[in-house]
Amino acid sequence: VHLMLVQRAILFATEAHQGQTRKYTGEPYIVHPLEVMEIVKTVPHTPEMLAAAVLHDVVEDTDATLSDIWNEFGYKVRQLVADLTDISVPSDGNRKARKHLDLIHTAKALPQSKTVKLADLISNSKSITEHDPKFAKVYMKEKAALLKVLTEGDPTLYARAKKIVDDYYSI
Repeated sequence: VHLMLVQRAILFATEAHQGQTRKYTGEPYIVHPLEVMEIVKTVPHTPEMLAAAVLHDVVEDTDATLSDIWNEFGYKVRQLVADLTDISVPSDGNRKARKHLDLIHTAKALPQSKTVKLADLISNSKSITEHDPKFAKVYMKEKAALLKVLTEGDPTLYARAKKIVDDYYSI
């Protein structure tokens, strides 16, 4: 049953992200959620965390809703995906204002969600610092702030994420 949950999540996310590509590499978008899931697999995790990892961007970036996630994968996965979905909308103001609202939302997230968020930060930071040094300045500042509310996530991933941020600033 557990493996099926993760396999179903992979199929759902692959379908939902169909036709989308990664901004810098042009590779199919699904590569990123799968990488996030693989990072989560390296630390203590549940099948629900793996499903949420692969589904973490579907509500933000596709037509899928949290209701769809609940119907397909149950309450626990829906709760994790809800924690991982930014709540800000363009009408909330500039990027700084929106990121602040998202930070408050993430601060209230479950420790399991914070573990997935750390994996997402690890995956995204590599791509952004390599391909967009100008945006990386803004992005890494946001991630440094985000780390302050992710301390309840997995300690191994927290240390990896913190090293990425610290290394960026020591250049």
